[in-house]
Amino acid sequence: MARCSRAICSAPLRTLCGTCSCVGKGIRRGIPGWRPWTAASAPRASRGLATSAPRLLAGTRRRDAALTAETYPHLKRDGRFARLTEEHVKHFRALVGSEGMIDAASDVEPFNEDWMHKYRGQSGLVLRPRSTEQVSAILKYCNQERLAVVPQGGNTGLVGGSVPVFDEIVISLSRLNKIHSFDAVGGSLVLDAGCILQVADQYLAQRGYIFPLDLGAKGSCQVGGNVATNAGGLRLLRYGSLHGSVLGLEAVLPDGTIMDDLCTLRKNNTGYDVKQLLIGSEGTIGIITKIAIHCPQRSPAVNVAFLGLESYAKAQQAFREAKSQLSEILSAFELMDGTSQRLVKRVGQEKAPLEAEYPFYCLVETSGSNGDHDYEKLESFLQHVMGQDVVMDGVVAQDATQAKALWGWREGIPESIGHWGGVYKYDVSVPLSDMYSLVEDVKARVQEAGLMGESDSQPVVDVVGYGHMGDSNLHLNVAVRRYDEEVEKVLEPYVYEWIEQKRGSISAEHGLGLAKKKYIRHSRSPSMLGLMRQVKTLFDPVSRPRILCALASRAVLYSLCCVNCRGRG
Repeated sequence: MARCSRAICSAPLRTLCGTCSCVGKGIRRGIPGWRPWTAASAPRASRGLATSAPRLLAGTRRRDAALTAETYPHLKRDGRFARLTEEHVKHFRALVGSEGMIDAASDVEPFNEDWMHKYRGQSGLVLRPRSTEQVSAILKYCNQERLAVVPQGGNTGLVGGSVPVFDEIVISLSRLNKIHSFDAVGGSLVLDAGCILQVADQYLAQRGYIFPLDLGAKGSCQVGGNVATNAGGLRLLRYGSLHGSVLGLEAVLPDGTIMDDLCTLRKNNTGYDVKQLLIGSEGTIGIITKIAIHCPQRSPAVNVAFLGLESYAKAQQAFREAKSQLSEILSAFELMDGTSQRLVKRVGQEKAPLEAEYPFYCLVETSGSNGDHDYEKLESFLQHVMGQDVVMDGVVAQDATQAKALWGWREGIPESIGHWGGVYKYDVSVPLSDMYSLVEDVKARVQEAGLMGESDSQPVVDVVGYGHMGDSNLHLNVAVRRYDEEVEKVLEPYVYEWIEQKRGSISAEHGLGLAKKKYIRHSRSPSMLGLMRQVKTLFDPVSRPRILCALASRAVLYSLCCVNCRGRG
């Protein structure tokens, strides 16, 4: 199909052009309609930047986190764990070399604090091994000496899982960053756990393939942390979870044993699939060092549409129609409420894709092999949902630059919401019919408590909801001027109890970490928790039942080789 070749479509907002082939057949001129996008402005999100850590938007309040142990005084250091001595440091220096360790206080500090500036540990030593063998030697020694460690990838986690609580030794995987092999026929990629996700994807792009995971933090996060938390990302709707994509793993167990299950085949039905236990384990039963993953071919034809809707019910209807009409080429369907987009616009000071404001927005992406075919299907879908008044307005990107810019309005949400100082983040899975009700209920609860407003005396700026509608994953974010105990009391355990009533999950893709560990009972039955403890004990019998932090007894024992270990990319 011929596309509109005009540089600027002269039609007014909500009116079809009427003079070129981008007009939908049978749709009358003058009704709400989609159009080619003529602007490329977008919030300056970090997508595409291979940075060492997520950056802050200009003007964002930079706050230093208080010590986690002070913020949560009920967390107590277990005296059965040894403290670091000069003898230990000398041993590690001989093991990894001076270039493989960091012990200057100012240099260690970035490894102690999470990027939301909510959690801060007290580690005095960072180890940076270059090989699986060095990781093995480190864990074997720590197991013998009862030294606590925490593995760390890109430190982009959102639940306090990648930073110490007390004086744990940080094991940074940043130097394990090699791509070892790629099968250009079968699509299997073997790489180190410390590889940055975007670097891996760029490597694949040059060969016509794509990494089956995409995150807003792709320029900073590491694939080992992604696997350790079973990150879902923006295109799980199309490519599925890492449980299906990961072919094999190499990991180091608590006693230093190297587990070699680095299979590159899609079929291997020889006994228990042990690697599945490590995917999403958050480093509690081992440290992932290498990954073999199946990568699909990159789609040459990608279309992105940005739509405005009047209600959450309309968003659900649009999603149903997208699955029906776009079917095999539908690669993403993202939901954003109006509040999230107003905050992005307010912080970024950019012109929004749609001139009018709507209560809800959806970003729809298609990926396929035939550009004309895919564009026709997208056009037919848009004609239908707009003709039925499901969608009120929309724009379609006309090139890759515009597509990236439209994605910026979705991916710019997390950084924009953190502009005022902090964010309480809840990454949950809820049945689609109830998903946005959680945002409405939490906002009402915060307002009733008198905690939300424009005054600096009110800690809450606003409550927003956005996420992956394609897999019922809601990101409930409470933007705050400061982390406040009263706000936390209003939110927790209310949010987790609400999710339990809906038979949802308190963690869809971010993991449990420190933030959600004691609330796992709201998503898992006592029998399931018992099985998890048995798995933990099987892999790590030495630390049973010792944990560095004395947390709720009903929580899963999150420890590694006498370690409080919570990995995150």
